[in-house]
Amino acid sequence: MAKTNYITREGYLALDRELKYLWKEERPRVTQAVSDAAALGDRSENAEYIYGKRRLREIDRRVRYLTKRLEVLKIVDPDPRQEGRVFFGAWVKLEDENGIEYHYRLVGPDEFDPAKKWISIDSPVARALIGHYVDDEIRVKTPNGEVTYYLLAISYQPFH
Repeated sequence: MAKTNYITREGYLALDRELKYLWKEERPRVTQAVSDAAALGDRSENAEYIYGKRRLREIDRRVRYLTKRLEVLKIVDPDPRQEGRVFFGAWVKLEDENGIEYHYRLVGPDEFDPAKKWISIDSPVARALIGHYVDDEIRVKTPNGEVTYYLLAISYQPFH
């Protein structure tokens, strides 16, 4: 499945901050550490040198990825016309058939975070929620069968 190119404004800014940090702070620091380690002589058994070179490759790979990804991402800000319906960026409260409540935010694949309960817009639950209203019944096909949720609340601001 292709990744959606949508991202929230705060998600975009976080990726941009990461890119700037890696390029302007982390990479120069690691480059200096590698240079210092190389000056010590035998590089074949120099752990600092070997680790530093590996870390530089990781940084460069992430910088390339972020640079390309930021070029194609589309920032989506909430629109007042969306109020009352689920769209990208919404916080939702759901209840399953057993009365268990779930709180999620629908975000882009670059910013999903299970710890924050932010789910990707590409996930089955998010796809099933798009366009629905409060009190709607939502059915989601999962690997373990179909699950039914009831949409309790929608907001474009965090629930308190």
